[in-house]
Amino acid sequence: QVQLVESGGGSVQAGGSLRLSCAASGYTFSWYCMAWFRQAPGKEREGVATIDSGGSTRVADSVKGRFTISQDNAKNTLYLQMNSLKPEDTGIYYCATARRTYCGGGYSLRATSFYNYWGQGTQVTVSS
Repeated sequence: QVQLVESGGGSVQAGGSLRLSCAASGYTFSWYCMAWFRQAPGKEREGVATIDSGGSTRVADSVKGRFTISQDNAKNTLYLQMNSLKPEDTGIYYCATARRTYCGGGYSLRATSFYNYWGQGTQVTVSS
């Protein structure tokens, strides 16, 4: 049974940093495309970053230069390092995995339907 459990969220002031973790179990972690999405109150869930089995990454323009996605295959854990946080980064952050080896192009950053499994989310609040 595939399980994704996020942690590391919290409240920070603008300009601060957080590192989110997503612990995966129930499947071979390193074989599949993984992603971070976020959802602000009243808004649709949006893609933040993806990483595939080959280590190729893609990040949304809104976080480029500030957020980094990475994974530790030995620990079956996905990370999102978030620096220079802004109030507009506030939201619930979710990790997700797709039954695909590669994330492909920008579609995997836009479409929640690309993914088969989701975590429960972790709250990130950035105050000005």
